[in-house]
Amino acid sequence: MLEVVLGVDNLIFVAILSEKLPPQQRDRARVMGLSLALVLRLGLLASMSWLVTLTDPLFSLLGQTFSWRDLIMLIGGVFLLFKGTMELHERLEGHTEEESGGQKMYAGFVTVVVQILVLDAVFSIDSVITAIGMAEHLPVMMLAVVIAMAMMIMASKPLTRFVNAHPTVVMLCLGFLLMIGFSLVADGFGFHIPKGYLYAAIGFSVLVEAFNQVANVNRVRYLNSRNSFRSRTADAVLGLLGGRSSNHAHDDDSSSDEHGSEEGEQVFAQNERAMIHSVLTLAERPIRVVATPRADIHRLDISQPLEQQRQVLRTSPYSRLVVVGNGSIDEPLGIVARKDLLAQLLDGQELNVLAALRQPLVLPESVTVLKALESFRQQAADLAFVVNEFGSLEGIVALKDLMEAIA
Repeated sequence: MLEVVLGVDNLIFVAILSEKLPPQQRDRARVMGLSLALVLRLGLLASMSWLVTLTDPLFSLLGQTFSWRDLIMLIGGVFLLFKGTMELHERLEGHTEEESGGQKMYAGFVTVVVQILVLDAVFSIDSVITAIGMAEHLPVMMLAVVIAMAMMIMASKPLTRFVNAHPTVVMLCLGFLLMIGFSLVADGFGFHIPKGYLYAAIGFSVLVEAFNQVANVNRVRYLNSRNSFRSRTADAVLGLLGGRSSNHAHDDDSSSDEHGSEEGEQVFAQNERAMIHSVLTLAERPIRVVATPRADIHRLDISQPLEQQRQVLRTSPYSRLVVVGNGSIDEPLGIVARKDLLAQLLDGQELNVLAALRQPLVLPESVTVLKALESFRQQAADLAFVVNEFGSLEGIVALKDLMEAIA
């Protein structure tokens, strides 16, 4: 169990390094690197008499004695600090190396395996010394190392997949590597930091991050429960296209000035993202959402005196009006276009609303915008009455309203 605990920091580094390889080489690099580490640890165990001499003083500098073990710890700690800092810089700056063709440039297989092996050698020193201090028989030590390394190899793939799928976890792991590198450097200078302190800090951070992941999952589940499957699919398609979902549209408006990004840097502008989302959700939006409600309908009552009808025609901002009788909007007679009445007057005729009456398309309020578009296309219409289940008028919708629902 102690060998497994001591190998956790090694696994974190393997998970981050293997991600720099092409996908088809990652499993092979992990298995090869950890297998070579197993061979290295077994070799160190087999040469215990030499390993013990690594702790003997080698030279003194400014009153501080150094052994081979101290030098190995110093070199490994500095390498961890350097590598962790470079990884943090690369991820925080969003820098990714690309080839001339625009494809991501991966690291070399041998380079990654060598880096894994170098760090394995550093971590193996503590692991082997721990085994020597806890057991007296070589077969027991070797068996413990083999079992621990087998467990690490089995855990490396799911751990790597989880770490690289969660950016916050990657940053946390890089912080662990910096902390471990600092402890190795301190150990090399003779300032021993108890491993219990390190693992307590790591364990607390992992616990907080676990709560954070659970909170994110529950938040996504809550948001998904409020949105329909089609709406979530639309958001997913927008994400694949490089845009953001409509749920975050207000974030774009509030942060555009803050970030100062140019319009060309975004895949879609705000109005384009809204249009794409509207198109993808047309099949579930009822037509009553885009229709003009009955209270806002401009009507022409033919039961009124002619002068009042002329006044309504003169002041209405619309080119077509709903014609009613006796002021009842529940049973409209039809639609009249002002240009047809103008044609009567230009021909010297009297104003005759009933002669210019047209019958629009009639659609139930439950029909979707997409089906309404199809009905407009089939009937070659551009205006429709929206009625409820009892046949009463609930509103009117024009082809222009459907276009506005999209754009």
